[in-house]
Amino acid sequence: MVKKMTAGDPKKLIWGFTWPLILGNMFQQLYAFVDTFMVGRFLGVGALASVGSTGALMFLVLGFVNGFTTGLSIVTGQRFGAKDRSGVRESAAASVIISVVFGVFLTALCSYYCMDILIAMDTPKEIIDGAYDFIIVVYGGMLAFVLLNLQINLLRALGDSKTPTYILAATLTLNIIFEPIAILVLHGGIFGAAIATIIAQILGNLMIAYYIHKKVPHLHTRYTDWRPSLSNIIEHIKIAFPMGFQLSIIAVGAVILQIALNNLGPVAIAAYAAAQKVDAVAVMPMMSFGMAMSAYTAQNFGAGEYGRIKQGIKECTKMSVSFAILAGVILALFGHYVMEIFVGPEEVNVIGYGRLYLIINGLCFWLVALLFIYRAALQGLGKTFAPTMTGIMELVMRAAVAIYLAPILGYFGACFANPAAWAGGLLPLLVAYYFVKKELKL
Repeated sequence: MVKKMTAGDPKKLIWGFTWPLILGNMFQQLYAFVDTFMVGRFLGVGALASVGSTGALMFLVLGFVNGFTTGLSIVTGQRFGAKDRSGVRESAAASVIISVVFGVFLTALCSYYCMDILIAMDTPKEIIDGAYDFIIVVYGGMLAFVLLNLQINLLRALGDSKTPTYILAATLTLNIIFEPIAILVLHGGIFGAAIATIIAQILGNLMIAYYIHKKVPHLHTRYTDWRPSLSNIIEHIKIAFPMGFQLSIIAVGAVILQIALNNLGPVAIAAYAAAQKVDAVAVMPMMSFGMAMSAYTAQNFGAGEYGRIKQGIKECTKMSVSFAILAGVILALFGHYVMEIFVGPEEVNVIGYGRLYLIINGLCFWLVALLFIYRAALQGLGKTFAPTMTGIMELVMRAAVAIYLAPILGYFGACFANPAAWAGGLLPLLVAYYFVKKELKL
């Protein structure tokens, strides 16, 4: 159900929009969680290391997809806030055209260079074949990821954060059903696990498209909407590409870090991969508050309600930082029990390494909470320079940890990659927000 965020109590609106996002993002992140669990439990630590070694590559491309489609939907949200119904339809059509073209291009590019990249990353010989089997299927199904993310973000741009949650819950349920069948019944191994994920994504696309057709007239396009002007395409690309590159730049740092981890052996790779999945789920509330700020800011900017933007950022910061502190404490105290889910209590070294990662990262969650809010707020205003600089800072900080700390301190040093990246990335955002406040007189 579409919802305007340009009137009413900002705190209630943001929380009402955020809690379904938290659940929806949890379900989305649980795809990777389920893959890791199924592979680690049913196929062993070696297979877990294979899938884990592809994490940075998946982040590199799927992170771009997420940022790119979010950027496309910001234009939709601004037009919705301005009550421009024809503009909303034209934006939706332009977004689909751009997404399909770029999705096909990404699929061809990534599939062709997949093995070369794994080799360049020094992926250990004993796990490289399994890594390739997994990532080549994911890249082959790229268009399904692109279109599902786009449809989800278009609904969120119109203020509907609940329906995407239901769709993601349904697709995750299908994935949980399909993966054991693929691994245990059909004996598909790592390849089968990846195929099951892609099938679930395709079915998710069909479900959300059917819902839009039946329930969301704002996105019911007309024939003329599918002939977008060049200026309309450029308007979308100007926001979408920088947002996609922001996450891809961040992912390059993760790839560099993965190279350092690959040199530490399969146990370190498996531990880091499993801990990252736990960490990613824990960060979802903070990410969701950021996504809420993006939609809230875009709609209010389109409506000219600048005073509400400052008020919303203040309330969102209070809520998100509170969640961050709570999540960090929980992971520091109980994270090792979650690690046992992936590998079993007998894998003492993997659990110990994973616990170390969760303590170091969990206690710094407040940094990423602030980063998500200020980056999303600036993106909702159509400001792309500072968020792009944030991505570059995150790349630099992760690369510095991989090059200098990890070789000296080993796994312990590698665990500081995220906190260093969050701290470095937050700086340009705070500076940019200071100038935006003066510009808009917030």
